[in-house]
Amino acid sequence: MLARSSAEASVEERLDQTEQKLDRANQKRGVLSSEIEALNGRIRAIETQVAALRVEEQAAERRLADKQAELDLAVGELKEAYGELRLLAKKLKLSLDTLRSRLVAIYESGTTEVSDLVFASEDYGDLIERSEYIEQIQSSDEKLIARVRDLRDRQKKLVLKLKTVKERIEKVRDQIAEEEQALQVARVAVQSREQSLVAARGQRSAALSQIDEQVGHLESIRADLQAEIQAEIAAASGISTLPAGPMSAPSAAGLIWPLSGTLTSGFGYRWGRMHEGIDIAVPEGTPVRSAKSGTVIIASYYGGYGNYICVDHGGGLSTCYGHLSGFASSTGQQVSQGQVIGYSGNTGSSTGPHLHFEVRINGAAQDPMGYL
Repeated sequence: MLARSSAEASVEERLDQTEQKLDRANQKRGVLSSEIEALNGRIRAIETQVAALRVEEQAAERRLADKQAELDLAVGELKEAYGELRLLAKKLKLSLDTLRSRLVAIYESGTTEVSDLVFASEDYGDLIERSEYIEQIQSSDEKLIARVRDLRDRQKKLVLKLKTVKERIEKVRDQIAEEEQALQVARVAVQSREQSLVAARGQRSAALSQIDEQVGHLESIRADLQAEIQAEIAAASGISTLPAGPMSAPSAAGLIWPLSGTLTSGFGYRWGRMHEGIDIAVPEGTPVRSAKSGTVIIASYYGGYGNYICVDHGGGLSTCYGHLSGFASSTGQQVSQGQVIGYSGNTGSSTGPHLHFEVRINGAAQDPMGYL
């Protein structure tokens, strides 16, 4: 085992400190993400309540429109009833005047029974109700009396109708006021809850953005420290490493090229057996990047593959890298897209320095060109 220099030990200490900071930052990020998701759930519930309230408001508006139409109708009936009442009052006054004239005429004719009847009656109503008087007047007088009685009854009905209409108008107005007040209170309460939740989510989202920036910075530091350590290990082992080439843009499948070189062999049958990846010719010691972020599940010598690394990207997708000259990652390590995980070489069953690159779905090899 190679002895570690004090400088390398210092780098490892810095790497350990960075890893600890990353763990704490990722824990905070996890907590914030959980809180944001919980707030999102509560906001969605509030939005559902708001939608239900809007439906209720629309229904209430329709009911209020119906009640307004009823109110308008009642007001119209009230105006009509007042007009009819004024007309009846005029007619009743005219009929009573006519009746009074007839009574005076009968009285002046000197009929004793009629005189007694007139002086014995307290008012016109009492006089009309007395059957003895009705038997003494002529047919025309009976019609006049009947008209006065009819006008009086119609006047009573109109007074009752006006009272009923007034009560209905007041009831409708009260209902409208109550519904409007209830809807306003509910709307203000729901909007207030939604605004407070949105504000809380905004605060946590801002904090999460800061944590994400911190994590990205720490991951960059970690990658640099890991590369520094691996370069020292490679130098102590006699392995010469080259600068990492530029990263390619992610493909539609979300993968990048692990390195830049010449494609020398494709996917498919070769020499009577299946070649489960592609070969990219590059000088030994060329840094190999992870095609996508994920977890290293293999980082060891693996038969004909030589030094072999496989990264699990989730969802059944994994990428593997063979014939490496050295490792820059270890089993169980989380790696980001583009992070250097090893160095190309000529280990295992290899005819020259190159990278053997594989893409697997649920363990089954796929043509990498369909993903790059």
